[in-house]
Amino acid sequence: MAKAIMLQGTGSDVGKTVLVAGLCRAAMRRGIRVAPFKPQNMSNNAAVAAHPDGGSGEIGRAQWLQALACGIRPTVDMNPVLLKPQSDIGAQVVVHGRVAGEAGARDYQELKGRLLGAVMESWTRLSAGADLIVVEGAGSPAEINLRDRDIANMGFATKADVPVVLVGDIDRGGVIAAIAGTHLILPEADRHMIAGFLINKFRGDLSLFDDGLAAITRFTGWRSFGVVPWLREAALLPSEDSVVLDRLARAGEKALKVAVPMLPRIANFDDLDPLKAEPEVEVVFVPPGSRLPSDASLVVIPGSKATIADLASFRALGWANDLAAHVARGGHVVGLCGGYQMLGRRVADPHRIEGGEERAEGLGLLDIETVLEPEKTVGEAGGFSIAFNAAVHGYEIHLGRTGGPDCARPLVEIGGKPDGAISDTGRIMGTYLHGLFGSTEFRRAFLGKLGVEGGVFHHRRKVEEALDAIADHLERSLDVDDLLATAR
Repeated sequence: MAKAIMLQGTGSDVGKTVLVAGLCRAAMRRGIRVAPFKPQNMSNNAAVAAHPDGGSGEIGRAQWLQALACGIRPTVDMNPVLLKPQSDIGAQVVVHGRVAGEAGARDYQELKGRLLGAVMESWTRLSAGADLIVVEGAGSPAEINLRDRDIANMGFATKADVPVVLVGDIDRGGVIAAIAGTHLILPEADRHMIAGFLINKFRGDLSLFDDGLAAITRFTGWRSFGVVPWLREAALLPSEDSVVLDRLARAGEKALKVAVPMLPRIANFDDLDPLKAEPEVEVVFVPPGSRLPSDASLVVIPGSKATIADLASFRALGWANDLAAHVARGGHVVGLCGGYQMLGRRVADPHRIEGGEERAEGLGLLDIETVLEPEKTVGEAGGFSIAFNAAVHGYEIHLGRTGGPDCARPLVEIGGKPDGAISDTGRIMGTYLHGLFGSTEFRRAFLGKLGVEGGVFHHRRKVEEALDAIADHLERSLDVDDLLATAR
C-alpha cells in the first residue's frame, strides 16, 4: 500500500489544489510513483477520467490537473465522490465517475455515511499502484457540525490513518486566528492527525512573519512546514472553484474583448483559460446584475449544470436583450455545451432530469432544438473543424441530443460525426466539445477571423510549464523532502 499525506485547509480556496499539484510534480521529479486523491469534491468543472471497467467517467477538474502533475492518466478513483450543484440546495451525485442520482443538502448528509465505502474502495485501488498519494481535503475540518458524517476531511483521514498538514491563506487575513481556532475546536482525535501547518499566498518579506509562525506553534503545538509565496503561475492553471469568478469580473484594454455571462450554475468555465492567456484577448466574466459590455466583439455562453434554469436566469438578468443587441451590432456568439443548447429554439426535459420545467424557449439564435436524455455522454474527443480548417481536441460531458437545420453546418467533426451548428451568417455557433479553445490550430484560425493574432502558444505546454514553476517555488520555500517524509 502507498504512503500518504493529506492537505486540509482552514477554509475553501486557500490554495490546496495548487499545493497538491506542486507537491505531486515535485514527487514525480524524484522518481516517486505519486497519485492525487480527493475523497469528495463539489464542482461543476469536471473532467473525463478512466473507469475500472474500461470506460470513462468524470472527476473534478482539480484531480485531472493533479494527475497531469503526476505524469499519469486520470482515473475515477482519484475523486470517487463528485457533487455537481444543480440548485441552491441540491446536487447531482457522481460516484466512481457515474451518475448515482440527485440529492438535496439534507438528504446528502444522510447519504454520506454510505458513500464512505465507495471512497475506501477507490482508496484501496489507487494505493495498490502508487508509492505515494497526496490527498486534498474539501472546505475545512473545523465544520464540526458535520463531523459525524464527514468523508472529505478528518472522517477520511482518521479512517485511512493519513497524516494531515493544515493550510492557512494569509492573503485573506486572520490566518493566525484561523489556524489556532481550528486547533481549539477540533476533537482531540482529529487534532492528533495534524502533523503541522503551512502558510500559503504570502506577499512581501517572509521574515516579517517569523513571529506569526512562532505564535501559531505556541497556541497549537503544531510545527511549521514553512511559508509559500504568492504563486503567479497558478493563474495559468484551470480553476474548479467558482469563487474565483468574482476576481475575474473585471475589465482591461486589449484588442479583443470577450464577454462571458456568469450563469448561476456555470460549469467547466476553464474552457475560457486558453483565451484568457492570449496576449491580445481580454476575457471579462460578467456577474449577475451587470450588463453584457457593449464593446465586446464576442460573447461566449459557457456550460451549465442546469440549462433550463440558467436559461430563465439569463432572461431575468436582461442578458437576452443584451445578446440580441450584440448580434444586431454584428457581434459573434459561441455556445459551449449547455450554452450551445440555450442558443437554440427550444430545450425539452421530458424526463425532468434537471427537476424543473419540462420545456423552455431558447434564445433562438440557432435553428436547433435539444432534448435532454438520461444517458450522459462522457469521453475524450478529437476531430476536425471544416469551418476553420483546424484540428480540435477536448472532451464531452453532457446530457442531451440536439438537431435542426443549422446542424447541417457543424462546427466540428468528432470521430467522423458532425457536432454543433453554425448560423447562416456564420457569426453564431455552438458545440458540445469542451476544451475547444485549447486546440492551438483552432484558436489561431478562430481569432484570426475576428481580426486578432492568436494561437501563438500551446496551452497544455503552458500548463506543464506552470506546474514545473510551482514545484520549483515549493522547493525553494519549503523543505519538500521533510514534508513528503511525513507521509505514512
